[in-house]
Amino acid sequence: MDITAVELLGDSILKGVQVDPDTGNYCTKNDMDLEGLARRHSLSIRNDSHFGATSARGARLLERLLGRNQTWDAVVMDFGGNDCDMDWAAIAAHPAGDHQPNLAPELFLEQYRAMVKALKSRGILPVLTTLPPLEPQRFFDWWCRGLDKSAVLTWLGGSVKRIYTHQEQYSQTVEQLARDENVPLVDLRSAFLRHGNVGSLLCSDGTHPNSAGQALISGVFDVFAEELLRAEPKPQFT
Repeated sequence: MDITAVELLGDSILKGVQVDPDTGNYCTKNDMDLEGLARRHSLSIRNDSHFGATSARGARLLERLLGRNQTWDAVVMDFGGNDCDMDWAAIAAHPAGDHQPNLAPELFLEQYRAMVKALKSRGILPVLTTLPPLEPQRFFDWWCRGLDKSAVLTWLGGSVKRIYTHQEQYSQTVEQLARDENVPLVDLRSAFLRHGNVGSLLCSDGTHPNSAGQALISGVFDVFAEELLRAEPKPQFT
């Protein structure tokens, strides 16, 4: 299986969304050097990632693209960051209520597995990525601006670390899926943690990689592409 045409499907991480330090607004500033990656590895890379995308939105997009008979050799997918997000305003208003993420972990796994199987059934290689870690205090301060932070903290059991472990659970779910389906996994999370200073790789919202974080992601993809393209035999799906 020769890999030359690659599709990127995911959320704002692969889209390259950052927080503009001057305005505090979100902007697309992709410093992952996809053109360089494509050139170095003789690939054609198309990026259909979207800000705010969940796996449900990704599944709908994938279905439309496959319906147009798109021809890819591999699809790199990055989902989970928005699936695990909570309605923080609702939590602040009713901290004693029953609040659920956009998509519960078991439903996230089911949705993501269906996408992987849809690609495999067409002989397309699914490639999954783990979630870069977030910085919980920075995340809490950003997403709970203007809200009753004490109420949110009550719901969190008194510690913002719960935000980290909740998001980590979704990354572990991706790892489980990659093992179950025997598909390649790009471990972005471990690369961020090995760096030793995760905060320096993230924007002021505590979740989106900044230019340094995006450069790290590019380096991880570079190594992954080199190993995958040199591997013999190439992955096969029927």
